[in-house]
Amino acid sequence: MAQSDGGFLSRWTLKTGGVIAPDERLPMGQTIALGLQHVVAMFGATVLAPLLMGFDPNVSILFSGISTLIFFFITGGKLPSYLGSSFSFIAVVIAATAYAGSGPNANIGVALGGIIACGALYAIIGLIVMKSGIGWIETLMPPVVTGAIVAVIGLNLAPIAVKGISASGFDAFIGLFTVVAVGVVAVYTRGTVQRLPILLGGLAAYVIYAVLANGMGMGKPIDFSGVMAAAWIGMPNFTAPVFDAKAMALIAPVAIILVAENLGHVKAIGVMTGRNLDPLLGKAFLGDGIATMVSGAGGGTGMTTYAENMGVMAVTKIFSTLVFIVAALFAILLGFSPKFGALILTIPGPVLGGLALVVFGLISATAGRIWVENKVDFSNARNLITVGVALTLGAGDLMLKFGGFSLGGIGTATFGAIILYQILNGRQANP
Repeated sequence: MAQSDGGFLSRWTLKTGGVIAPDERLPMGQTIALGLQHVVAMFGATVLAPLLMGFDPNVSILFSGISTLIFFFITGGKLPSYLGSSFSFIAVVIAATAYAGSGPNANIGVALGGIIACGALYAIIGLIVMKSGIGWIETLMPPVVTGAIVAVIGLNLAPIAVKGISASGFDAFIGLFTVVAVGVVAVYTRGTVQRLPILLGGLAAYVIYAVLANGMGMGKPIDFSGVMAAAWIGMPNFTAPVFDAKAMALIAPVAIILVAENLGHVKAIGVMTGRNLDPLLGKAFLGDGIATMVSGAGGGTGMTTYAENMGVMAVTKIFSTLVFIVAALFAILLGFSPKFGALILTIPGPVLGGLALVVFGLISATAGRIWVENKVDFSNARNLITVGVALTLGAGDLMLKFGGFSLGGIGTATFGAIILYQILNGRQANP
């Protein structure tokens, strides 16, 4: 049975059971609980991405909440999505900042300038789509190209994950244990627990590392002094951007990848909700672009809509956009806790490396799902050559330089796939 309340909540029709549509809501107690669940779902990846780039994870958590609110208001509260740290930025940020791979990134300001440039380009694409529709995007990036771009991201990042668990035999053991722990949660559990493999698998590996390193001296012990010294409540460590032309040129093209990512996410949510959400794509791009600019302006990562939270929606059948306002507010509160941020920074390197192995592998494997679901025909030479060349460019990390402009492996593969697919536009035009 459904009913409508007055005030702000009147935007959602109250419903007490069954499938909850984007414009419906559950009672507030259940809505708050579901919002917290979405925070838990996004937590593992939203924390992992900034750690791999040397960003402050607490700041990224804060901006994930702010970004989700920005996205909500720009899309008119019609598109259920949570925005978190995008992994698409990792390779280009590392290249632009010469990040060594551990600890704070000394050149984070340069990366932030590039992230803002990327967000601006992304927002412009959103405005164009709002004006002209999405037909041209679907022509430029059909499923075969979108899948190739997604696969390239994971393959290009693979060396980072491997490096994270290669320092010693102990590190390799912990990294591989992390992989197994994540897999066990994903495969052998059910319900809500099954939707949290990164968080729970990482927690199990953290405990094992602490027992073996702190308790038995088998590795570098975890230092909890920073956690003990940190305040429970305080201002985040904001960082100002530095606008370097070379870094901006390197990072801005990630906008194309974010378009492909968001396009797939919106269409997936449309299928789950039984609604045609294509008319909202332009606003989705614009919202994500502005959110990325705001995040970059204060020291956060680039943002994207999160598949982890779509998974939660798929399991619960609850698509109420009100839930994401609650989740965003929880994330913002966590962002103002230095002690919480200090605890995140104690995560051991090999645990992060193991989580990265899983996440980057899943990113690549998602390409297969895109191709299967869209019935991409690999007997078509056009499709086969486009994907094969893109994967090799990305995995080999081919960097192209044009004067002061540099395009890394992901960018080279992305534009290569788009351009090659159009060049090979012959009679065989199967998607």
